[in-house]
Amino acid sequence: MANPGASQGIGPASLRVNTSRPGAAFQLDDLSKQIIEKLQGDGRRSYAGIGKAVGLSEAAVRQRVQRMVDAGVMQIVAVTDPMQLGFARQAMIGIRCTGDTTKVADKLAAIESVDYVVLTAGSFDAIVEVVCEDDDDLLDLLNTKIRALPGVISTETLVYLRLVKQQYNWGTR
Repeated sequence: MANPGASQGIGPASLRVNTSRPGAAFQLDDLSKQIIEKLQGDGRRSYAGIGKAVGLSEAAVRQRVQRMVDAGVMQIVAVTDPMQLGFARQAMIGIRCTGDTTKVADKLAAIESVDYVVLTAGSFDAIVEVVCEDDDDLLDLLNTKIRALPGVISTETLVYLRLVKQQYNWGTR
């Protein structure tokens, strides 16, 4: 079965890298924004329930959601606390680079333990979030994968002690 939630009207689970760029051609109308806000409140909400709330059919909601997922506008995933799933170390790593930072970012994104990559302005050229099994795993990741990348000059690691708040329901504009 390609989409196990389809028979229940539950949105498809999608794990994809967001390759959208600011100013991309995808246009969000008010109905699409309402759909996003409903899914931000409850990502398991049925397409039929969303359709009823926004005035569309279940099929129309399903099509809009699929187009937004395909365009990289959104993902529908289970957000977890890695610490409660056996990963004892989570960290944010600021990275200073030389050369083309987009090439470094692409290489960072390919590392399995890296779950978030953003290019920045300021003290760091890139910031990544990592999830590791333990401190030894983090040390190995830093030494053999991140610092070993061509273009990486230095790193600064901020180790997470406790996840206090994690939200993704900031709405739309």
